[in-house]
Amino acid sequence: MHVKFEQKNLHPVVLENVSYGQTLLELLLANKIGLNHECGGVCSCTTCHVYVEKGMTHMEGISRREEDFVRKKVIRRSGTSRLSCQALIAEGNGEIQIVVPDQNNE
Repeated sequence: MHVKFEQKNLHPVVLENVSYGQTLLELLLANKIGLNHECGGVCSCTTCHVYVEKGMTHMEGISRREEDFVRKKVIRRSGTSRLSCQALIAEGNGEIQIVVPDQNNE
């Protein structure tokens, strides 16, 4: 999994220890990559928003609840926006590439 950052002082990283059944948030936190998650990862806010640039097919589909939160509350959303606390990695192999928005601007 490739992680890029909008923040200029942060450099891209590659995560090797990716397992299905983890959320993107769990994976990032386990690899000591800080990501805001004010609600504790229960889909009650949008502070853990990320962009999935590649590999959306390697994650479980977006739930109606997550889709509603992204549509109504994420200011800089795109067609690839996901809440990392809800983006569950699916079984199988493949590359996932995400971008963590500049958390100073979210």
